[in-house]
Amino acid sequence: MPWKENLVRDERLRFVLACLEQENSMAGLCRRFGISRPVGYKWLARYKEYGPAGMTELSRAPGAHPNQVEEWIERRVLALRADHPTWGPRKLLASLRRQCAGEGEIDWPAASTVGQMLKRAGLIVPRRRRDRSRWAPPPGLAVEVSQEGDGPNRRWCADFKGWFRTGDGTRCDPLTMTDAYSRFLLRCRIVHRPSYLEARGLFEAAFREYGLPAAIRTDNGSPFATIGPLGLSRLSVWWLRLGIVHERIDPGCPEQNGSHERMHGTLKKETASPPAATLRAQQTRFDRWVPQYNRERPHEGLPGMATPASLYASSPRPYPQQLAEVQYPAGYHRRRVDTGKFTWHDRKVFVSHALEGQTIGLTPLLPRATTEQETTRDSEDRYWRVHFASLELGIFDAKRRRLLRPREQRHLPG
Repeated sequence: MPWKENLVRDERLRFVLACLEQENSMAGLCRRFGISRPVGYKWLARYKEYGPAGMTELSRAPGAHPNQVEEWIERRVLALRADHPTWGPRKLLASLRRQCAGEGEIDWPAASTVGQMLKRAGLIVPRRRRDRSRWAPPPGLAVEVSQEGDGPNRRWCADFKGWFRTGDGTRCDPLTMTDAYSRFLLRCRIVHRPSYLEARGLFEAAFREYGLPAAIRTDNGSPFATIGPLGLSRLSVWWLRLGIVHERIDPGCPEQNGSHERMHGTLKKETASPPAATLRAQQTRFDRWVPQYNRERPHEGLPGMATPASLYASSPRPYPQQLAEVQYPAGYHRRRVDTGKFTWHDRKVFVSHALEGQTIGLTPLLPRATTEQETTRDSEDRYWRVHFASLELGIFDAKRRRLLRPREQRHLPG
């Protein structure tokens, strides 16, 4: 014979039915069922109000919460998230505060509360936690953090975003430029190939629109740098003549251009995941996204989650109509570089293809001999310092007709 199971709900119903049938007094019934009289009266009243369905436990949660977010705020949050699927709680809150700045004082929820709203709506996919304990810097290793300056146009950052293929299989190479201080995205254009001529055209257009920066930071790839003297390229030589310092990060250290690399991650997520069908369609996506990135999207790397456009202003240094010739002090021997070479005593000496059409200056490594200094004329005339603008490119050995390698310069006289 199976065991009988008496549920609490059934016992309550039996108690109430017994009360209604007036089998005994309330006190007697309560003693019989092992409950107090207040509990007995409670379930009798519950039955009269809800019927048999009232015998189950009701939720003890309060009907209203003093810190509950207003319904219209949640609707605004979800609507903004629908327009910007990649924005997180902090960006959504910063954008809503900006939009509602003139609507009086609003009790906005915390970013964690907004995250819960998105989670309830199924708009957040939990991320897999990364194990960050596998590597730690050795004790005493100091990481130098570069300063971005105290105003716009102190430094621009430029790079080619990692190439990808559009839907039709065409290779896509976007060249991007940002202002390091404000994170303002100056250019995002697809080039047919990462060459000097295409890069120069885009930089020239940016210089005409925004003026000249004090410095430009890039990696060591083409067309920004070469393996020639000081890594000079035709592009960096042009920048040098414009009075722009070219800063190159250390090889294999993209974190030295971290803010620009972070922008590339956002660019890929919001415009190329998945890529467009053609290059033209992909460029249209870039063109629509750049104003949103600059003027609407709150930036977590800026004070007060500001937008890049709110902190950027054009440079006071305009792009010149014509480049001035490089000037050298008196006493410099000037030579014109043609096909990467300059002429020295009717002999051609290779220096760098990056200096094609430029004028270099040469000065003796050692001063001319005087009565106080006994120096052979051979050593005076053999070694020369080679300059371009404010840079010293290296030491020229007139006897061997070539620039010396750095290790060959260690044992030179003087």
